[in-house]
Amino acid sequence: MQKKQFKSGFVAIIGRPNVGKSTLMNQVIGQKIAIMSDKPQTTRNKIHGVYTTNESQVVFLDTPGIHKRQSKLGDYMNQTALGTLGEVEAALFLVDASEGIGGGDRYIAEQLKKIKTPIILVLNKIDKIEPPALLPLIEQYRKLHDFAEIVPISAKLGSNVNTLLDQIQRYLPPGPQYYPEDQVTDHPEQFVCAELIREKILHMTREEVPHSIAVTIEDMRVEQNGTVYISAVIFVERDSQKGIIIGKQGALLKEVGRQARQDIQRLLGSKIFLELWVKVKKDWRNQERVLRDLGFHRGE
Repeated sequence: MQKKQFKSGFVAIIGRPNVGKSTLMNQVIGQKIAIMSDKPQTTRNKIHGVYTTNESQVVFLDTPGIHKRQSKLGDYMNQTALGTLGEVEAALFLVDASEGIGGGDRYIAEQLKKIKTPIILVLNKIDKIEPPALLPLIEQYRKLHDFAEIVPISAKLGSNVNTLLDQIQRYLPPGPQYYPEDQVTDHPEQFVCAELIREKILHMTREEVPHSIAVTIEDMRVEQNGTVYISAVIFVERDSQKGIIIGKQGALLKEVGRQARQDIQRLLGSKIFLELWVKVKKDWRNQERVLRDLGFHRGE
């Protein structure tokens, strides 16, 4: 019996902010590699997640949410998301079924008309709507674009995600296994650790802080006793934000460190010593040089 030819390829996940792109990525991969928050613009870079079976390997690109730009960082995020579409075998256009079609969805659908990549419409959060409402919603979306496939799912619950993976297989060409079967992301550990720290801040701070923070790992090394030492800097734009993140008598920063350390220990499988520092870089989101220093490279 002839062995099936191995298939591989790249698949982008695009959509408005907060529709569940990172949740879907983590559900498929089986562990947290993309941070999640109920605040928009959580994902800023393309996060690569690797899903491998005996027959195929899919490299998922979880892109920033496409939104109305308010800064150079926002401009970078939109360019990153839309620029990804020329590099992939297929794209998942993820929408929030519980919210119906919005202006942001229509804008993205217009952008999709400019590319030839097969687009799979993924209606997420179907656990939040009544089943009879699904078919009329699908018909509304059909009018926006000629989708290659339409798949309703709940990324949070994992409902119908296997069906989505089966549909993706149809668009993968024969190809090599790019990554070892036990590798789930191509990002360095420092990047994922910084993102996990940022996630905790997003969960714990008020509305004016989240978009103004960036996290970089200054030092990461294994000590002689096997403990992984990590020193991270949290950048904010204003002194008042620095005070918010540190909290009363350092309480909030301490809790950020405690929760982040737990996630990082699960990620690395080692004991972690985590040091956090908070520094002010005024208006960093609009400064090209600072954005480059923090890892935001336009067009990559």
